Amino acid sequence: MDGMLVGYARCSTQGQDLRAQRTALTRLGVVPERIYTDRGFTGRNRDRPGLREALAACRAGDTLIVTKLDRLGRSAVDLRGIADELEAKGTRLSIGGSIHDPADPTGKLFFGMLSLMAEFESDLIRARTREGMAEAKKAGRLKGKQPRLSALQRKRLLADYESGDYSASELCEISGLSRSAMYATLRRARDES
Repeated sequence: MDGMLVGYARCSTQGQDLRAQRTALTRLGVVPERIYTDRGFTGRNRDRPGLREALAACRAGDTLIVTKLDRLGRSAVDLRGIADELEAKGTRLSIGGSIHDPADPTGKLFFGMLSLMAEFESDLIRARTREGMAEAKKAGRLKGKQPRLSALQRKRLLADYESGDYSASELCEISGLSRSAMYATLRRARDES
């Protein structure tokens, strides 16, 4: 491949690791300084700083390399927009080492099918998650965020607040709550009494 190789890696959550993608990109010939990353962004979010930098680094004759298409995006519309941007720059796209030329009719067809598959997979994941959460809620295993203080602790916090003996800062320190959480807890305690 002539031109520069630019790599892009993405993971959806902060806790996930990008090492496997970085290693694969390095094996495909991308120098570590040319690997742009995003951590904590879903593939449906087109506004990603690492993606913006990777696309900005691409010039005519360069190749943007991703390990899998779903790392680049999970929306067929966004993927088509990225492909169009690369085509306008004269930049090729390599997915796991296979070059996809968006200007070639066969390349366009193949890229379109891969884009739809990535979006379909994302939709399936979301549907399964919603279904699982609905089942857990029905079974009583999904109750939402539970209050940090028990009913008795909330009642005591309200009594201390209404007594005027403690400042808001002192009540926050005693209860271990932030100021906004403390006031929300006080509202809840009033509603309960």
